[in-house]
Amino acid sequence: MTRARYTQVSLDSTSFYHCICRCVRRAFLCGKDHYSGQDYEHRRQWVVDRLAVLAEVFAIDLCAYAVMSNHYHLVLRINRQKALSWSDREVAERWMQLFCGPLIVKRWLKEETGAAESLKAQEIVGQWRDRLYDMGWFMKCLNEHLARRANEEDCCKGRFWESRYKCQALLDEQAVLQCMAYVDLNPVRADMAGTPEESEYTSIQQRSEAISEGDGDNKARPALLPMVHAGNAEAEDEDTVCRFRLMDYLELVDSTGRAVCDDKRGAISAHAAGVLDRLGIDEKAWLAHMRPKQQRQPIALGALDKLKEYAQMTGRKWIAGQSLAGW
Repeated sequence: MTRARYTQVSLDSTSFYHCICRCVRRAFLCGKDHYSGQDYEHRRQWVVDRLAVLAEVFAIDLCAYAVMSNHYHLVLRINRQKALSWSDREVAERWMQLFCGPLIVKRWLKEETGAAESLKAQEIVGQWRDRLYDMGWFMKCLNEHLARRANEEDCCKGRFWESRYKCQALLDEQAVLQCMAYVDLNPVRADMAGTPEESEYTSIQQRSEAISEGDGDNKARPALLPMVHAGNAEAEDEDTVCRFRLMDYLELVDSTGRAVCDDKRGAISAHAAGVLDRLGIDEKAWLAHMRPKQQRQPIALGALDKLKEYAQMTGRKWIAGQSLAGW
């Protein structure tokens, strides 16, 4: 029996999830339909534009995305603490960027309500707060918007998506990076692009162009959860993707994409220049980026069992650096 999507989300286990949604039958989200000859390439921008809006409204961070011809991939991080930190007024204003909202909340925002009405308005806003870090509501606001626009353009009614979105929990850092690389390499594996940075409407292209163009890129794109780079090396863990370095990630994707898979049509050519050359990155800048960053000195070093014993003996519940103890 198919399980409700909310039962697959456990924030106690992980905040990272991989979502996939595919069009019904032979319908094309974007790209060219070789059967009918119609070109839906412009619909790719619909997805990116909507993701940009939702990433600003919801407390859900976008780690990776790829818009293919009849489906799309997302890697999301649910940021519950961010939603809980918002004031009631901010929650209401965010929600009403997407939905009209009842009159009582509009009057409450204008401070025109009495005590009883204010309590009711705040109860409604509390429900909205929960929804703003709910992945189901995020996907609903994305898929319903796209389906309506596509059906209106095609002058038809009925289902546009094959089924509910598929959801995959990413339980550790390796799973997150593996899934992000898989998503970013989708166009290369489908033989739609020769290199990751040539892949249109993908997060890997967005991250690559941000390096090449600096902060001068004014294209309308969704905000991505950043990776560690020279400008935010001291950022907290929750501000970046797994504290993983951006340049290391680009190298990881490049080397992975060069492996030829028998069940895939494409791969990065073995004769293609390295990612540093393709992005025009100076070797000195690369080496400077690879220098170790200053980190908080751990109070103890050793095997994991020794660290746990030390923590118990010194009245601590946890000691920084345990992730390095398995070496």
